[in-house]
Amino acid sequence: MSSPFYRPILGNFVIIGKQPDGDSIRFVADNPNLYQYLHRAYRIKPSRVDGSVQLRLEGIDAPETHYGKAAQPLGKEARDRFLDWIGFKNIEYKKNEVLNSEPNTVPGAILTKAADANGRPISYVILQTDGLEDQKWVMVDDELLEKTANYHMISTGYAYYTVYTSTPFTHRQLLRRVAETAREKKLGIWKKDTTSEFILDDAEDIGPKGQLILPKLFRRCTDYLKAVEDGFRGNLEDWLIDTSKMLSRNENDRLVLKDSTEVRLSEILEQRNSKIVFQADLLDITFVEK
Repeated sequence: MSSPFYRPILGNFVIIGKQPDGDSIRFVADNPNLYQYLHRAYRIKPSRVDGSVQLRLEGIDAPETHYGKAAQPLGKEARDRFLDWIGFKNIEYKKNEVLNSEPNTVPGAILTKAADANGRPISYVILQTDGLEDQKWVMVDDELLEKTANYHMISTGYAYYTVYTSTPFTHRQLLRRVAETAREKKLGIWKKDTTSEFILDDAEDIGPKGQLILPKLFRRCTDYLKAVEDGFRGNLEDWLIDTSKMLSRNENDRLVLKDSTEVRLSEILEQRNSKIVFQADLLDITFVEK
């Protein structure tokens, strides 16, 4: 079982010249040497320009503002909510890149214990750093978790509850309850979510003016549509199974349903012509960390 102890790393959040979104931002650590204590530390590569690293926020997945050239409904709204919570105001953009903001940086901390396969520290974002020290591991209990941006994004309905086997069980319990409340109140994404059943003829169906689905599933569908353009013959389920045969690119995610049964993503999808049916409750899913 994953431990609820995380290492605080103090520093500054930066967005100028970057492309933040609703669940990702860059962070400059006061002491970057602390990354060496994290699982998969060797994958973390701070920018040579400013020393920043891209974060992956623990427990959430927000609608995409940019996935290649693709994007989702509410992507910009989720990004704006996240950056406003951190404290960035009067942000100027050129497409998705930040040109200017007030202030330029915001001090805070991340709570992390590992990097993902892409070298992003898997983090809780927090601004209240009183009592947090770079050198000391801290138990992230409910009280501390409720002070994070991650909790805020789920509780306000601006991000999907998306947890992994690396997410501590107690955290999954709290975040799931919060997500359930947001869904019952139809906050944010829950007004528009169509993950359980949606049409997939082309990219516009799930684009900015189309249907809103779980971002991870959106990314799989987007890659599938690109494969179709390149000549793939088969449906989404076929493509997921096909990628599972590749060592370099397995998109057929492993999931645990209701903390008891492991399945593949392809096993809980059913395609009826252009209609995709997702046969699981989003709040019952735990993805297996790669």
